Amino acid sequence: MFVAEYLSRSYSTRTFSSALIPMLILFMLGPGTAEAQKFWVKETPPSVTIDAPESLRGLLKTHFQPPATPVVDEPTRAAFMRRAHREISELLATEGYFTPAITLHFPSPDRPPVLEVKPGPRTLVAEVSIIFKGDLAIDEPVRKARIEKLRAAWSLGLGQPFRSPAWEEAKAILLSSVAGDDYPAAAIEESKAEVDPAASNAHLLVTVDSGPAFRYGNLAIKGLNRYDQSLISDLAPFKSGDPYRRDQLLAFQTKLQNLPQFSSAAVHIEPGAETHQAAPVQVILSEAQSQRVSAGAGYSSNTGARGEINYTNNDLLDRALRLNSVLRLEQKRQTFSTTLDSIPNQAGRWFSLGGSLDRTFIQELETMREKVGVSRNQILGNMETRLAVNWQREDRNPKGGLHQVNQTLVLDGQLRHRSVDNPVFPRDGSVTELRIGGGSKQVLSDQDFLRTYVRHQFWYPIGERHVLFLRGELGYTFAPSRFGIPQEYLFRAGGIQSVRGFAFQSLGVHEGQAVVGGRVMTTATIEYNHWITPSWGAAVFTDVGDAADSVRSLNLAVGYGGGIRWRSPVGPLALDLARGNGDGKLRLHFSIAVAF
Repeated sequence: MFVAEYLSRSYSTRTFSSALIPMLILFMLGPGTAEAQKFWVKETPPSVTIDAPESLRGLLKTHFQPPATPVVDEPTRAAFMRRAHREISELLATEGYFTPAITLHFPSPDRPPVLEVKPGPRTLVAEVSIIFKGDLAIDEPVRKARIEKLRAAWSLGLGQPFRSPAWEEAKAILLSSVAGDDYPAAAIEESKAEVDPAASNAHLLVTVDSGPAFRYGNLAIKGLNRYDQSLISDLAPFKSGDPYRRDQLLAFQTKLQNLPQFSSAAVHIEPGAETHQAAPVQVILSEAQSQRVSAGAGYSSNTGARGEINYTNNDLLDRALRLNSVLRLEQKRQTFSTTLDSIPNQAGRWFSLGGSLDRTFIQELETMREKVGVSRNQILGNMETRLAVNWQREDRNPKGGLHQVNQTLVLDGQLRHRSVDNPVFPRDGSVTELRIGGGSKQVLSDQDFLRTYVRHQFWYPIGERHVLFLRGELGYTFAPSRFGIPQEYLFRAGGIQSVRGFAFQSLGVHEGQAVVGGRVMTTATIEYNHWITPSWGAAVFTDVGDAADSVRSLNLAVGYGGGIRWRSPVGPLALDLARGNGDGKLRLHFSIAVAF
């Protein structure tokens, strides 16, 4: 009724009829068009407006509710002001204002009343007293030094505004710091904040009882049926009798959670004072299925449609060895590979034995490759390293070029440093990869060579919705000739994650009608992403690069374009349309994979 009366007073009958149709459509569309409905419905003016400092308006707007009906008489005004004094005073006290002045003004009959809020002086911290009890309070140099360090790290210092959130956070940080090493049973015995509103200062007192110092006891493992307990105990970064360290327990738990043999893992100790000299370490595990067969399908503009079958056995020969075999069929590449991995040790190191058969037909170059190798791998913090010895035999047959069968035995080293805020959807950070490997005619190789490669990727956030992405890579193979060297140790460029606007591996050395790998390569990318929603975004980019047989032969190609980005549940997806400066063709670059 209100809408109809409002429209009839404001518009002619003809205007009302034309406005009614879209208005009804908006109402039928439901809550999803709430913003659009506001355009058609006149908003009710507020019963009371609030005049407060800018820094406090958000707090009051969020947590203080003005009266639902206009303040028209003295009883209504008195009831509202009693509530306003009580609620606003409590809100301002959380920010350190304890003497506010709250008044209600009536500027004119045709305007709503104004609730004026003057917060008064802000209360500052004038004194901090932190007292320790328990084992930590023993008069001993190491403990005294730790106490001084804890007091120095107190986050709500002298002269700072006394805010309730900051007060609670400071106590939580203090307790966590005490409990992190030696004292998991630590507790705050007393905390008191004495506020003097007249002097606008606060005196803080915190008493922490550390309790006794704890040492590790034996592991108490639950949930093991298939595996031996040594699998767990060998990964523990501590031994019975060592002093308690929370970071060690968390690191131990993370190692167990990352093992494919377990679907879940939890590690903790019970901080009972009676067991502090040898506290049992509780390890609760849930074993994962030992064997699994999975299938997947996908499409990439690099290698075409793809289907694959994967078999995994996490307990081969009842020794917790992990066997992983993959058969992958793509339009331009067909691969069968199998890998046997040992269990990572306490230092995050494990060994792998593997082999593969691989056939490719890309840019008129057909290759058949057989490969076997053994590697030592390690993950330590943000650093991943790999040292491998590989033997491979490659049959290369470029259309119109020289047909060769090459073999090599390679010592190959790889290092990757990853420091990003999110490993799946990075917005900030970098990834650096270095690789060096080579072979010799003296040891089962047809050519002497040394391959070097470096790649760096960098993400830089600009505001909340924008990300600048930079990528650069450089490779050089030192050798008297490219002949006799398998394609894995040479370079081609073009396609996704290289130079978009050009077909996959179309930049390289022309041999007959085919494009083969050269001894030098360089590419770079600058890309700007704008996230329209948390899941969907758009990007513009420029790629540059080439691969050739010598530095002088490099003729840098440039590709540029734009695309869309989607943070899908299975990982990032990019759909790009790019133009290359060579032939001027528009090319679509796209990749997606689905597991069954």
